Amino acid sequence: MKIYTKTGDKGTSSLYNGERRAKDDEIFEALGTTDELTSNIGLAMEFLEDTDWGNELVEKLIKIQCLLQDVGSNLATPREQCNEARLARTRFDADGQHVKALESWIDEYDQQLPKLTKFILPSGGKPSASLHVARSVCRRAERRVQPLVRDQLCDDSVGIFLNSRLSDFLFNAARWAAQSQGKEEKIYNKP
Repeated sequence: MKIYTKTGDKGTSSLYNGERRAKDDEIFEALGTTDELTSNIGLAMEFLEDTDWGNELVEKLIKIQCLLQDVGSNLATPREQCNEARLARTRFDADGQHVKALESWIDEYDQQLPKLTKFILPSGGKPSASLHVARSVCRRAERRVQPLVRDQLCDDSVGIFLNSRLSDFLFNAARWAAQSQGKEEKIYNKP
């Protein structure tokens, strides 16, 4: 099988239900942003693998990348326009376990970090800074997914997963990485 299909040469692409939409459709914007997010997480993992303290965080990030694939499947399957079999196959976090896991990881890192008293700037070494980039892409993914949630084109749980939980986890993970590497976070000071 060749990697190129030529089916999108006229500016459309196919969803899981076979429907073709313009490549700049809001669903593809959301899919592209979650793909960009998982790529940035992959870059952060590469930086973490160069450390002797990042293995546990890498394992969490791999799980998150897999969950983002599931998010993509959900986004590519408009809820109102698919049969029950496809809906069941692409349902995301119906029981809220993925969100609970993120909340647990956020709390775990929170207990190990100094309290924030000032705004910090993305910094703290390559692993930390790359996690901050992933966090900011996650916030954009959240903004791209929100209209789909509102229009009931994807599961509400996709929005909940991205809405602060994943970005908050990436924020705490970035701070934890800086601390673990012995790097100082840069603090915002009004010029």
